[in-house]
Amino acid sequence: MTFTIKAKDKKTGARVGTLKTKKGVAETPFFMPVATKASVKHISSQDLEEMGAQAIISNALILSLRPGEKLIKKMDGIGKFMNYYGINFTDSGGFQMYTDSIYIRSDDKGVWFRNPFSGEKIFVSPEKDMDIQLDIDSDVAMCLDTMPMFHHSRKDIEEAVRKTLLWAGRCKEHHDKKQKARKKEERQLLFGIIQGGIYPDLREKCASDLVEMDFDGYSIGGFGLGETWKDEMKIVDLCKGIIPENKPVYLMGIGNPVEILEGVSRGVDIFDSRMPTMSARHGTLFTSCGKIKITTKKYKNDKGPIDKSCDCFVCKNYSKAYVKYQIERGEGLGFRLASYHNLYYLQDLLRKARVAIREGKFDVLLRKVRKSYSVK
Repeated sequence: MTFTIKAKDKKTGARVGTLKTKKGVAETPFFMPVATKASVKHISSQDLEEMGAQAIISNALILSLRPGEKLIKKMDGIGKFMNYYGINFTDSGGFQMYTDSIYIRSDDKGVWFRNPFSGEKIFVSPEKDMDIQLDIDSDVAMCLDTMPMFHHSRKDIEEAVRKTLLWAGRCKEHHDKKQKARKKEERQLLFGIIQGGIYPDLREKCASDLVEMDFDGYSIGGFGLGETWKDEMKIVDLCKGIIPENKPVYLMGIGNPVEILEGVSRGVDIFDSRMPTMSARHGTLFTSCGKIKITTKKYKNDKGPIDKSCDCFVCKNYSKAYVKYQIERGEGLGFRLASYHNLYYLQDLLRKARVAIREGKFDVLLRKVRKSYSVK
């Protein structure tokens, strides 16, 4: 089995499971730092290992442009290329369809991009996207999808769902064909992505049609773009009612501590977001008492750690005053310390969640984090 449920919380939908890939096994729920270009900004692969990051996600389209999937293949795949021991996910590049500087247009055949490095036009079909991800040799790949923005009309979002489903079918067929000769334990996993905005009927159709295609797992995409977290969780509940219980569920683009635990409480297994490191570089840090803005004046002479309850190397060795000073001066060390702390916090939060689920106390952890982050 690719995904096995090991424990369930009786009071919520939270669960602990194992996701088995060709590279190894990860215990869910887990959070993935974003390593778009095969690196997490200001964080090394050794840092990721020390903090217990079981998986990361990179962008297949960006990597195909530079350094190129062929080079990564020569280096024996992305894991060895970046010397990362954990599980490597790759996203398809569908998100870049909303980057004006590189997106040109799309139709049923695929997507036209403009290479930001050379200016040349590039066509990516669903089949080409699968070839790229197979060459990169990630452990888990994502289908090419069309991700609508929150402000788009229902008509636009309906069209995005149609293309997403059309491309998903082609991705699945090509991906299966290219791996036919591989042993099951050596195959790259493939997740379908559920789109549909905040429209329940569109999400239901997308989820139901993808389930019929029988993917290894299912991602819920298109969030973190302006919708309320309550609307987001209604869609999660709807999708969870459709996705088979024995399939892993991945909520894409969510890195807020409370939103992550709300997702866990509904049976979501995997999360990712660039927000924790991006926020860290701007001085917003996660703590057991909620978020703090380290660049504010009150921390100028603060000798204490970012979080007294945190045992990361940053909190053990550096004061708030020092981290504040380094970030304000734009020093790389400040960005590293802040980014490390935020990522460690989320890894530790998910570790605590797995323990709490096993002990039947997940609701206690959820209430505590809601209170710390002032969410009723």
